[in-house]
Amino acid sequence: MGQIILMDEPLSNKIAAGEVVERPASVVKELVENAIDAEATSIEVRLEEAGLKSIRVTDNGKGMDGGDAVLSFSRHATSKIGNEHDLFRIRTLGFRGEALASIAAVSKVELTTSDGESPGIRVQVEGSRVTGQEGAPSRKGTDISVSQLFYNTPARLKYLKTLQTEIGHSIDYMNRMALSHPDISFRLLHNNQEHLRTSGSGSLLKVISDIYGAGTARKMLRFEASSADYEVSGYGTVPDITRASKNYITVLVNGRWVKSFMVNKAIIDAYHTYLPIGRYPIAVISIKGDPYLTDVNVHPAKQQIRLSKESELCALIRDAVRQAVAGALGAPAAKPPKEPRPKTEQTVLWRTAEEDRNRTVTAPPQQAPSVPFRASSFDEELPAGHSGTVIKEEMDETPAPAGQVPGYPEPSRDTEPSRYAEPARETEPESVMEEPAPDLAENPRKVPFDELEVVGQIHGTYIVAQSPDGFYMVDQHAAQERIKYEFFREKVKQVDPGERQALMIPMTFHYPPDDMERIREVRDVLAGAGIELEEFGHNAFVVREHPAWFPAGAEEEIIEALVEQAIAERRTDIGGLLEETAIMMSCKRSIKANHYLTRPDMERLLADLGRAESPYTCPHGRPVIIHFSTYEIEKMFKRVM
Repeated sequence: MGQIILMDEPLSNKIAAGEVVERPASVVKELVENAIDAEATSIEVRLEEAGLKSIRVTDNGKGMDGGDAVLSFSRHATSKIGNEHDLFRIRTLGFRGEALASIAAVSKVELTTSDGESPGIRVQVEGSRVTGQEGAPSRKGTDISVSQLFYNTPARLKYLKTLQTEIGHSIDYMNRMALSHPDISFRLLHNNQEHLRTSGSGSLLKVISDIYGAGTARKMLRFEASSADYEVSGYGTVPDITRASKNYITVLVNGRWVKSFMVNKAIIDAYHTYLPIGRYPIAVISIKGDPYLTDVNVHPAKQQIRLSKESELCALIRDAVRQAVAGALGAPAAKPPKEPRPKTEQTVLWRTAEEDRNRTVTAPPQQAPSVPFRASSFDEELPAGHSGTVIKEEMDETPAPAGQVPGYPEPSRDTEPSRYAEPARETEPESVMEEPAPDLAENPRKVPFDELEVVGQIHGTYIVAQSPDGFYMVDQHAAQERIKYEFFREKVKQVDPGERQALMIPMTFHYPPDDMERIREVRDVLAGAGIELEEFGHNAFVVREHPAWFPAGAEEEIIEALVEQAIAERRTDIGGLLEETAIMMSCKRSIKANHYLTRPDMERLLADLGRAESPYTCPHGRPVIIHFSTYEIEKMFKRVM
């Protein structure tokens, strides 16, 4: 007797449901996609107990007549494709004809629908079996209710997470659908509490505001680009707005939310050096192209797809996003004042106490000079008759003793120097500005920080500068790191990857046996990158030469990185290593914190920073310069309300 039998339809539907219906969010996904394919402009989703108790989706789409309503619960029943040629040009979100059959196999479903012309119909299905049907109001659209999910497959219930986790998946999916179809009004309620509402106005920025908040929406950057095959558009946040997860990147292909590692990587690469390590942007990217270029028939969930010419598409995305980000981070170019600004008392903070005592005060023409900061303690009082402004005539009449600032009494020798004065030194600090920034003539678009006037230095770490629109604080290490990064980045591009450096003492690398076998498989790949591995005893390799571009002291680190990359990807990315090398060299050779600079060094640092391609972040994405506007300062001091 034969052992092979044909499964009955309820059993096969349960098996299919294992792939299609993983959790309540899977049901929401399939039903909402059906509503979108039915050309609905308003979709409402109501959940109870995260969807385990009930899921109800109501839309105003085309609806169905009585015959289609019953047939829709059969496996492979679909209105999306008619022949095999349609399979290669999918323009709808659903097409496999499995959703309703799979959902009905593991729950109790009630469908009420009408096409607006024929009488409405209500169909009840339980465990793949139609248990009843009757007439219903002829409102155009569909109302489908799913209750007691997984009531007949208790094993699936055991693997569901908490209600908070499950409702989180449904909310996340609805957010993605709202971003992919801003022209549709979405509403999501859980236990009668509203979690999402969009207007359906067609504005993607408005949907971003509804989901992520108006503050985030105001800091989104628009980008778009096109090629012969694809059109790319969307929004990404400025580098100030970041998240700790890549989950805030939404990729849409022809209106379908998909998960694409390569597209995500292209977006993250576009923010390279703009974001701190481990931080990611909020981004929504819409990719449009001929459906023939995409294969969505990869998995029943239809979230993994294949893209033709993926590398060209990623390059297009990376360039478009990076151009938008770089364009939003231009160097500040404050309008020059109509008249030269007088030196204010803040501009003398960089001087030492000794310089402050020995300098002479000369009043600018047509105005009274400002009072300089005193070298003595702030506890001392001004001489009688002084209100804080030194009058030129008075200073002329009363010459000051040698070494004393005119208009001031001789400072007490017992008092400590001003806390704002730079500590006196026996010798000037050595300049640390070794590598020059590219000549400004080579970058005519860049405007140096000409309007920034150095005020002083805080804790030997932060430079304070002022301009007509407020004041700036500059992290000196991050600033020089950015300058040197761009300098080294250009230098490493000029190296010859084929040039070798012989080693007097070979380097030895030890690996466990399993890694040794993997490395033997990729020795040819490493040889192409200039790394010749020679077996040396048991579980070891030696390297007798390496490419000449390796920086001194980092040879072992780079070789190990190349080996790991070759094992994981069967290739080596020399360009990526050159980039990482430029970042490493710029970091190790930049000014450190607690290093006091002279005024010329501070001015030169700001001038070089103004010539940088991106002066606002270091190569690791940390901020370089922070601006405090005059309005913000006045508001803090309650000068404006």
